[in-house]
Amino acid sequence: MLLEAVYHRPKMNWAYAYDDYTLHLRLRTRKGDMTEVHAWVGDKYAWDQTEELVPMKLVLSDKRFDYWECEVKPPFRRLKYGFLLQDGHESMWMTENDFHTERPGKPDRLYDFPFINPVDVFKTPAWVKDAVFYQIFPERFANGDPGNDPENVQPWGGKPEVDNYFGGDLQGVIDHLDHLSELGITAIYFTPIFAAATNHKYDTEDYRKIDPHFGDAEKLKELVQLCHDRGIRVLLDAVFNHAGRTFDPFVDVLERGEQSKYKDWFHIHEFPLTDKDGRPNYDTFSFEKHMPKLNTENPEVKEYLLGTAEYWIREIGIDGWRLDIANEVDHHFWREFRRRVKAINPDAYILGEIWHEASPWLQGDQFDAVMNYPFTDAVLDFVARGTLNASELASAIQMQLSRYPRQANEVLFNLLDSHDTPRLLTMCEGSKAKMKLAAVIQFTYSGTPCIYYGDEYGLDGGPDPDCRKCMPWEPEQQDRELFDFYKALIAIRKAHPALRTGSIRFKGSSGSSEEDNGTLLAYERRLNHDRVVVLVNNSDKAQTLELPAKAAETSTGISAGLAGAGTQGTAGTSAGTSPGSLPWTQLLASEAVRLEQAEDRQTITLPAYGFALFAAGQPN
Repeated sequence: MLLEAVYHRPKMNWAYAYDDYTLHLRLRTRKGDMTEVHAWVGDKYAWDQTEELVPMKLVLSDKRFDYWECEVKPPFRRLKYGFLLQDGHESMWMTENDFHTERPGKPDRLYDFPFINPVDVFKTPAWVKDAVFYQIFPERFANGDPGNDPENVQPWGGKPEVDNYFGGDLQGVIDHLDHLSELGITAIYFTPIFAAATNHKYDTEDYRKIDPHFGDAEKLKELVQLCHDRGIRVLLDAVFNHAGRTFDPFVDVLERGEQSKYKDWFHIHEFPLTDKDGRPNYDTFSFEKHMPKLNTENPEVKEYLLGTAEYWIREIGIDGWRLDIANEVDHHFWREFRRRVKAINPDAYILGEIWHEASPWLQGDQFDAVMNYPFTDAVLDFVARGTLNASELASAIQMQLSRYPRQANEVLFNLLDSHDTPRLLTMCEGSKAKMKLAAVIQFTYSGTPCIYYGDEYGLDGGPDPDCRKCMPWEPEQQDRELFDFYKALIAIRKAHPALRTGSIRFKGSSGSSEEDNGTLLAYERRLNHDRVVVLVNNSDKAQTLELPAKAAETSTGISAGLAGAGTQGTAGTSAGTSPGSLPWTQLLASEAVRLEQAEDRQTITLPAYGFALFAAGQPN
């Protein structure tokens, strides 16, 4: 045993309350080092009567470590615990302070989870687990009301520039809600819609006013109600890290300098405000002088912004906030933000824009989730950039899952492109087949998937501003085959709970075969009787895999015989009771997928950049 690799902390993602009565415990060990791990648990006030060993499951593996997990329901909502590590015949007891070859006689040196206080339990909105999001950049989605167009508006479909306009507005979204319903969308994320001087609106001028080129508060209220009537939630973008140059308090500072009553609303180093060598003498977003950073520690600023968040939820009925540049705002502000937003709507979704590992914001006191860019990078590195093989993709995904509590993983915002990145089709060098592989992984993974407007019609585009093209509404400009693919993928996700909250086990992704060169990815999602196998061929050559003719239960919880080496673990909810041996049914596959049925085997030949989804059992 390599004890130096063993890790646990009695907090964060290692020991946390999943609900008011259930604790999850995790332990890290060196990959392949342990054959069994048990949690040694009991109540600290009734140890002799409650002491037990709880088996831990190997739930995740990355390229260096195994992650073990168990679920415990303490009879009195408190827990003393340690661990029993086993490597064949060798055993080691782990306490809070040390390792022991003999079982400790007293529990006083064990880890302690003092009490599950319901107010401390990290609760996320249940609806997000089942949601399919659609991101809309309002200025480019649809022009429904030419009467509110900006001056010098360009003909729809022209080349996007940093500073041009095409007249997209809220009425345009209303006019095309049928499109979203047909696709299967259940939630919309809007980039900013508040008054601002630019086409992207990330330089807010007035946080309490809809940009007049988009509509007004009544039009937004109408849109939100129409969305709710269709079962579609609405998420708005809050830019609380910085304002715009035309924001009245900043205009006052520009005019009055040190005499302005708003000078402490910003982080100003000296007066007068100026720009030296491209760097303002006040804090901004990046070094952008038109986006002055707000001082969220200032009580007046804090109250103004928190009141804004409350206003749009209370008055309009929006369903949550996406928080721009969230990691540059102080934690104290976000804690108060959560308290006040959840007081109005406990089901509001609070989503932070953070591009890196985000565990400090996902402890139940700030955000429900973050934009899952580590997942984005892993999928694109595998499918589009070719810098990861299948095993490395599996490792990256499992490492990401290990970082957060399960309730956060269940509602992470999984995107493949956005207004901040090149379009998915462009990153896939125009290959629809590769684009579909990325989408298949996205829609068969835990968390909530998001489609960037136009992807479903094959809209392409390079970096900003090219990724912000006008939505193609003319039928001859639309890829209906791609639309039907996304529609089918969304319907399958909705029909199979395993794809939303089930376990995940990777198989056949080691990249050890000279033939597959790490381009064959296979994994199973499972929840009780619902099982789905996902097969992906990220190669320019056809490749063959095998499944058993029926989904028989094995000791590892995954069908025996799935081609390839190395099971890489499960994560998520318990697999539950097996339905026994049931035949696999094809849900969705690339064209030219070939199936050959034998008595006990099913041989699947995936074409170049092909995929196939198979299900066994019955969705819950």
